Amino acid sequence: MFFFTPSNAKLSITRSTIHGKGLFAKDYIPEGDILGTIMGIRTNEDGAYTLWVTEDHPLRMLCKFKYINHSDEPNVVLYDTLEVCALRDIYPGDEITHDYESGDWQEDEEE
Repeated sequence: MFFFTPSNAKLSITRSTIHGKGLFAKDYIPEGDILGTIMGIRTNEDGAYTLWVTEDHPLRMLCKFKYINHSDEPNVVLYDTLEVCALRDIYPGDEITHDYESGDWQEDEEE
């Protein structure tokens, strides 16, 4: 079963032990929950809040999801639809993380 969690309802930006600021769960988020969709504008420049959707499609992130830090053991994945989905149960106080190094985007399950 999949749920939709409005990103503003269950997430907060707080100081991170990983790097600078991070995105944290305020409430329990079950595995498979869609936390929301990344919002941004196309850019030609790399930067701190640039998400490379493809090699030739950088996106300057304009939402809370820009504070997702890297982890080798992430708890969210980014779908090719730019949705952020929980890979496992996330508990209050847990930092929301994604594996930047994998370069893997998950195909949207509905395709």
